[in-house]
Amino acid sequence: MCGIVGVVSTTPVNQLIYDALLLLQHRGQDAAGIVTQQGRKFFMHKAKGMVRDVFRTRNMRALPGNVGLGQVRYPTAGNAYSEEEAQPFYVNAPFGIVLVHNGNLTNAQTLRTELFQTDHRHTNTESDSEVLLNVFAHELERATAGVPLSPEDVFKAVRAVHKRIKGSYAVIALIAGHGLLAFRDPHGIRPLAIGRGADGTVMVGSESVALEGTSHVFERNIEPGEAVFITLDGTVHSAQCADNPQLNPCIFEFVYLARPDSVLDGISVYQARLNLGEALAKRVVSTVPPNEIDVIIPIPESSRPSATQLAHLLGVPYREGFVKNRYVGRTFIMPGQGVRKKSVRQKLNVIASEFKGRNVLLVDDSIVRGTTSREIVQMARDAGARNVYLASAAPPVRYPNVYGIDMPTSSELVAHGRTVEEIRQVIGCDALIYQDVDGMKKAVGSLNKAIVGFDASCFDGTYVTGDITADEIARLNEGRVGVEENEEDTSRLALPNAQDA
Repeated sequence: MCGIVGVVSTTPVNQLIYDALLLLQHRGQDAAGIVTQQGRKFFMHKAKGMVRDVFRTRNMRALPGNVGLGQVRYPTAGNAYSEEEAQPFYVNAPFGIVLVHNGNLTNAQTLRTELFQTDHRHTNTESDSEVLLNVFAHELERATAGVPLSPEDVFKAVRAVHKRIKGSYAVIALIAGHGLLAFRDPHGIRPLAIGRGADGTVMVGSESVALEGTSHVFERNIEPGEAVFITLDGTVHSAQCADNPQLNPCIFEFVYLARPDSVLDGISVYQARLNLGEALAKRVVSTVPPNEIDVIIPIPESSRPSATQLAHLLGVPYREGFVKNRYVGRTFIMPGQGVRKKSVRQKLNVIASEFKGRNVLLVDDSIVRGTTSREIVQMARDAGARNVYLASAAPPVRYPNVYGIDMPTSSELVAHGRTVEEIRQVIGCDALIYQDVDGMKKAVGSLNKAIVGFDASCFDGTYVTGDITADEIARLNEGRVGVEENEEDTSRLALPNAQDA
């Protein structure tokens, strides 16, 4: 999961890209980078850390030009601590191309071999994004064949890319002296939107909030398989470049990843979470009678909409029982279980009066590893709760994710191979209530009838790209980002989740 943005304007774009990346900071807290173009020269600055730490005044002054792109990185493959793997990536031929990518290629290893043996191109990192860049560069070189670049040449190259690569990818690339390209995988697993400012500036970004928060009007989502090419004068060209595109967005975007004020593929993230709370209410009633619940308390932040709707429907008081330290990063994105365990009590503190002597229903957006949930349940007990029930607005996460979310190994998933009762015992709550998969899909899908299905692979084990086997998952796990259990986390996760703002 990363956040990407690209801009074509008639005025300098460095500040605009910086502002958009701040709005997308929740999508990646490991590294950040910006590239701008002036004339035919690229100017780049990227480093590990949060946006506000990576870019100082001197760095911003060194990013001139009216077109550019940027990314905030959350690594799922490669090396979490390599400065070289921060994006954007650059190749000097053909034309000169810089690229940012949100997603995860499932056939990166095969492509890396093809690039070396057949295409005679070199990759210098373990990042699948560098692989994607080189595949696109090779196909663009073939499409142009030495003639001047046209939008149709760009679309021809994207068509060839779609045929070669597998997995999830939302991509923005800048072709020196020509324009900005954005395209999305044929399933539309990762989001990408386009909008325009009053001055004619065109912006492409991962979420609508990046557009609207920088005074751009959201125009539409880039369709699955579609490519959009924006020339340097702001003219927008588009073409469908996939043979059989079908919209299957990642449902975890709506459960947890995206900001609640975003609209993805025609669905309000906030309304989706309200609907999840409504569906969850039916599950709670069948497990714990509402008259046995004294108070409903959300586990900040993403669960709040679901918890408020749940409390309203059950007629149970809603209270804030946890105060979040806004200067500690999201534990879910932090590599290493040891770090995760250490940071839970650093980022949350209880309001004891809301727990003492009460039967408390805690609501979370999802339960992935169970580490955080176990700590929070114990915190509620330590604060004097009589009984602690836990409800998840998402179903059990039983399967690895291979499309860009950091939960790829089965051994890390508390629900893998366990019954709900066994999970309850691990977490230590008095009752555990999960959303069901069909209820989740209906709750979110009802908001846009045009969506034929979702990638819900971490919940139902169905991988929409059709190329994932147990052997493939094992191979992908070999390249995943991770640190040792007790290794210190050196990422600078000091900014509050952007959803908190």
